[in-house]
Amino acid sequence: MSDCGCEIEIKGKEERKVLITLLSINLLMFFIEAFFGVLAESNALIADSLDMLADATVYSIGLYAVGKSTLMKVKAAHTSGIFQITLGLMVAIDAVRRLIFGSAPESMLMIAVGILALLANLICLRLISRHREGEVHMRASWVFSKNDVIANLGIISGGGLVHVFDSRYPDIIIGLIISLIVVRGGLHIIQDAKSEGLKQQEKTL
Repeated sequence: MSDCGCEIEIKGKEERKVLITLLSINLLMFFIEAFFGVLAESNALIADSLDMLADATVYSIGLYAVGKSTLMKVKAAHTSGIFQITLGLMVAIDAVRRLIFGSAPESMLMIAVGILALLANLICLRLISRHREGEVHMRASWVFSKNDVIANLGIISGGGLVHVFDSRYPDIIIGLIISLIVVRGGLHIIQDAKSEGLKQQEKTL
């Protein structure tokens, strides 16, 4: 049987469909969480909204890489990792600002929006799960979705702690933890992209 490339074409269509869905969900949740994060004065919600924006950008880059060369996919993943780290550091700066100047996070709003974000990210995780062992740009998407679920659980827990202790510190601490998760995920993506790049270089030798 001749190699018509049909399998590659089908795989590309599947990846594109998944990434478009992930992009749409994350972009919508970015606006929702950013709005309610400001309304609730919650560093954790704002942190997660920026994480959603980072993911939406990553999925856009991944979408661009679908069907292109492995080298292009490696570059796309590397760019995604850098963007993820940048937004993670921005979240950390906002947490320090709130620590210095103060804030009054609304716990119930944190919990409600956190649950909504968790449901959205569980859908994303289910969609991307079948591609978690795929090419580097899809593996990057899997890492982001997995980290998002962890972050959402943190927001819900943080909202509960803010309510119980009547303190802003749980919100700030959760925001910093989300920042670390985002930065760590970005570093993981960059390392994975570098490893994939080295493999491709070895194949060409």
